[in-house]
Amino acid sequence: MPFKRATLAAAIGAAAIAASPAAAQEAGVQLGQLVCQVDDGTGFIFGSSKDLSCTFTPANDSFAEETYTGVINKYGIDIGVTGEAVILWTVVAAENDVYEPRALSGTYTGATASAAFAAGLGANVLVGGSETSFALQPVSISVSEGVNVAVGLAEVILN
Repeated sequence: MPFKRATLAAAIGAAAIAASPAAAQEAGVQLGQLVCQVDDGTGFIFGSSKDLSCTFTPANDSFAEETYTGVINKYGIDIGVTGEAVILWTVVAAENDVYEPRALSGTYTGATASAAFAAGLGANVLVGGSETSFALQPVSISVSEGVNVAVGLAEVILN
């Protein structure tokens, strides 16, 4: 039991640090919001994979809303069962002129930390996309139901 509490405390601490404004990159241009619905699933100790359905709403009204499908893979400690979740990211780029339609397609990677007991919390700051031009910074902590602890690396693939 003490090991479980220590693991939970470590995951919650890592998630809080990763989600803090100081941990987020302040530089860059905010291109819009990416909202992803994450399917429910089970963590298998050393990782998990869950399907995503996402909608990107550009900050620039001259671009249309886009939908993406994909998967989120977690590598590292991932133990437990979670219900569906919603993750909201701000899409950031170094320059304003790098965005074009479907440019968010690609692979994003970064550290992840989360803990879920009933309603959960987590943080995923990921970098990638076409030519690794974009950063996905968490705005809303993922909301899930279940019992889960996850610490490691995350990979999101958007199509």
